[in-house]
Amino acid sequence: MDHQTEIREFLTTRRAGITPEQAGLPAYGGNRRVKGLRREEVSLLAGVSIDYYVRMERGNLAGVSDNVLEAVARALQLDDAERDHLFDLARKSVAAPPSRRRPAPRQVRQPIQQVLDAITDAPAWVRNARHDHLAANPLARALYAPLLADPRRPPNTARFVYLDPASREFFPDWDRAADDIAAMLRSEAGKNPFDQALTDLIGELSTRSEDFRQRWAAHNVRFHRTGFKKLHHPIVGDLELNFEAMEFPSDPGLTLLVYTAPQGTPTADALKLLASWASTQDQLDQHQAAGESVTASNKD
Repeated sequence: MDHQTEIREFLTTRRAGITPEQAGLPAYGGNRRVKGLRREEVSLLAGVSIDYYVRMERGNLAGVSDNVLEAVARALQLDDAERDHLFDLARKSVAAPPSRRRPAPRQVRQPIQQVLDAITDAPAWVRNARHDHLAANPLARALYAPLLADPRRPPNTARFVYLDPASREFFPDWDRAADDIAAMLRSEAGKNPFDQALTDLIGELSTRSEDFRQRWAAHNVRFHRTGFKKLHHPIVGDLELNFEAMEFPSDPGLTLLVYTAPQGTPTADALKLLASWASTQDQLDQHQAAGESVTASNKD
């Protein structure tokens, strides 16, 4: 999709989601030919001329001031993620070539892995903005065993959600998980359009998944900083987890996610059982590796 089309469809989908009543405007009866607000209503609310707003909605944000962008964001009742996306689109509209951000990291530094390993009572893992699963502590590796079963490296949450049927059992609220992933990828595409691996991922998902194509066309964007997640693990069953997401200032593009559950809840007990299962699996793997080493040594 070219940049002007991206701007046009983002603004038109946001405008379609606001009714005159929500905007504090009279509806003038029920015979409206457009869904949501009209362009002239947005221009009135934003305090700009109709011609100026039409130019913006046609995909031309070059030279639009921050004050006007803020006014349009208020008129369309954009949330923080949508507002940031609008500003990202405007920055891409400048005549000079935009500065290229570094591609999303594909690995983590050893000190970050040490931080993960120091978190022993909660699943903790690190992803990049493409949702590549880059590093985890033992409990998170056990929690995300269905995703990590994919031999492709690094494993990717977006591919798992949209291309692996097992994701529909792992995520009981699969539609919400799919909505979140598409919206976060859309937000990242606005920030970093030159990440070729991100472009390739979006192209792959668009080609192989109708569910992704429909969600991508909605132009929704979303932050994923804190919240509640339901998972169904094949070993310990249903889990209801709180999560916090934290970015690394020293490693732009990397996000640490930590999942917790209140003490005394079934999920807290299930996490303890999962930790015990993971420890047993590690011991079995170590014994197997030692046995293979001895066998190889005897052959030599």
